[in-house]
Amino acid sequence: MLFYTSTFAIFFAVVWGLVWASAAHTRLRLGILALASWCFYAWWDWRFLGLLLGSSLIDYLAGRGIARARARAREGEGAGRRWLWLSLSFNLGVLALFKYFDFFAGSAAHLLGVFGFEADFVTLEIVLPVGISFYTFQTLGYTIDVYRGRSEACEDPVAFATYVAFFPQLVAGPIERASKLIPALRARPQFAWRSQLDGAARFALGLFEKLVIADSLGRLADRIFEARPDELGLAEVGLGTVAFAFQIWGDFAGYTDMAVGAAKMLGVELSENFMAPYLARSPREFWQRWHISLSTWLRDYLYVPLGGNRRGPLRTQINLALTMLLGGLWHGAAWTFVVWGAWHGLWLALHRGWLRLRGRMGLEVEAWRGPLGWGWSALAGLFTFAIVCVGWLLFRAPDFDSVARMSDGALTRWSGRPDHLVASTIYLLHYLWPAMVLQIFVRLRPELRRGATARMALCFLALWGVVMVLFHAEYEHGRQFIYFQF
Repeated sequence: MLFYTSTFAIFFAVVWGLVWASAAHTRLRLGILALASWCFYAWWDWRFLGLLLGSSLIDYLAGRGIARARARAREGEGAGRRWLWLSLSFNLGVLALFKYFDFFAGSAAHLLGVFGFEADFVTLEIVLPVGISFYTFQTLGYTIDVYRGRSEACEDPVAFATYVAFFPQLVAGPIERASKLIPALRARPQFAWRSQLDGAARFALGLFEKLVIADSLGRLADRIFEARPDELGLAEVGLGTVAFAFQIWGDFAGYTDMAVGAAKMLGVELSENFMAPYLARSPREFWQRWHISLSTWLRDYLYVPLGGNRRGPLRTQINLALTMLLGGLWHGAAWTFVVWGAWHGLWLALHRGWLRLRGRMGLEVEAWRGPLGWGWSALAGLFTFAIVCVGWLLFRAPDFDSVARMSDGALTRWSGRPDHLVASTIYLLHYLWPAMVLQIFVRLRPELRRGATARMALCFLALWGVVMVLFHAEYEHGRQFIYFQF
């Protein structure tokens, strides 16, 4: 069930009415949300609902088991560890089976073939359950936090089931922490028209980002990247990469805005997941602004346990590289995603090294003011965006052969199709400027939030977005969200 369809509009209207009618009755309201969320997920494929329910049950029992073990003075840690391993084994096992089994089997067969061995491994060729990486990481974070003593175990099975399956953020995040979302779900919501209008405006902006910006630029990216290699030059590859960069931003940030808006209309505040990432001035800042809930999850549950930056510069760089490699693999079962993660890990490591060198030299460029400071910020922003775009080229490519052919065309000629270049550039700019306006607005929103300016601007942009969506062709048949495959 996609957010931009009339089916979802009817579904949400019914759920919205039931939730606010039962606002004073916590368990009834949570039960309605849990049932609605299961229906929402089953609408895609009811056969995979068992995975969601199984994950909810295992992690609910694991959380309670860890809590009981910690309460016992003698065997708390050992027993708690067994429950933690149960949760890790189930969730990572399901993820490995459905998402990575065929990938590793195929890679192993190819590697053996390189050394002259014939190998024919069994592959499952099963459909990847939508959103499995998101809700798996969310429930894993819960059991790890309970084990660490950073979160209380949830004793209410209905509340926990709602936390795992809450439909606005179920299939593409944000990845929420139990310590934040469960209390928000259990708290009695207070109906306010201002909050409802803010949520509706946020949802409308998400629709605009997805259906107008992302889907339109996706058509341009498809036309360019699906052309023959001899039709591509540096200009076409550059245009296609920038188009895809803003397509994936509009697609994923649009989904997040719709999720945040829908949840707000149900009385629940979700975390922000995007904060104008293409205005970042360093690789580190980019990952502080792009897919924030995943970045913080990888930091807290992978980078820090590996040692973080506590064991010297070399170990810090290794920890960064491992974290980004696994972050790339999280995005997809293909070596192009692994290399994409390695690319970002490399630049994060280089940026950290630059900061250390700059500190020794006493060069504080952030203190620069006036034209010099503005020029440095613009240069750093453009350089960061170029790094990100090269990464997106790897991210989108189906295989390394495609990357090699596009790179060859980009390095040997300026343009392979000059007759299409002007039209493609105009088309890109037509959708690029509203995307940048939205990013600048998001960047300025914290400073404007205390006054009425932000709300007026948000409502204006939302109205503009609604008009654009209504008059945009084929909005009911928009493309699948890119991150649904993860």
